Amino acid sequence: MRPPRTEAEHFPGRMATFGYLVPEWPAPAAVRACTTTRCGGVSEVPYDSLNLGDHVGDQAAAVAENRRRLRANVHLPAEPLWLKQVHGITVVDAACAPAGVTADASYTARNNVVCAVLSADCLPLLLCDAGGTCVGAAHAGWRGLLDGVVEQTVLAMQRSGRDVMAWLGPAIGPQAFEVGEEVRAAFLAEDAGAGVAFRPAATGHWRADLYALARRRLARVHVEAVYGGHWCTHSDARRFYSYRRDGVTGRMASLIWLAGSGSE
Repeated sequence: MRPPRTEAEHFPGRMATFGYLVPEWPAPAAVRACTTTRCGGVSEVPYDSLNLGDHVGDQAAAVAENRRRLRANVHLPAEPLWLKQVHGITVVDAACAPAGVTADASYTARNNVVCAVLSADCLPLLLCDAGGTCVGAAHAGWRGLLDGVVEQTVLAMQRSGRDVMAWLGPAIGPQAFEVGEEVRAAFLAEDAGAGVAFRPAATGHWRADLYALARRRLARVHVEAVYGGHWCTHSDARRFYSYRRDGVTGRMASLIWLAGSGSE
């Protein structure tokens, strides 16, 4: 009798070109990192096609196959620690936290442990130290940035910020991200200089620059080596998911790990 079909057989060859970005930063050789695009998976509209989020209404089998393709194409050494993200500031040790733990960031100093965050407009932020001994990943929307998820992640790594570098992955750009006066006021109450990250919009709202806000937060903990931060998920529908643009949509993953013995 023929064995049960694998999930790959259920979705033969659809969207075969697997898409991901590799950070352009001077990270140590032991540090591996990437951010997926929306290309190369099996999910149907409106999640087409490489949706990696299991909480957005997509078919469970499609998400499972997309995650299998992620592991195979990026040569992950282990299943990523998938978080239950709530726009908070909780940071967990990916080496010992359970799958699905409620948190918005993780870190690890152990080889072959994969930190991961999901996003579709919010800022995915990847971190490593100059010695290649610790890495971290944070999910930073405006709420998380305001409350301190960036600072908490750097502190959890227990490395001097001067020895840490950061990569800012694909997020909604300042030309597309409008917020109300209350959001701007909240940032100014925390940091009077944050006004440089806001520009008035014709609608009476403010256009907020998540990348600029993240750089300011990184500077608070002395992280000055910052890379990336030039995409706009909202304006690039071919490559990226965007919650603000589409509402019901998929999620990209940003991942980072330390390569150990036996990893590729």
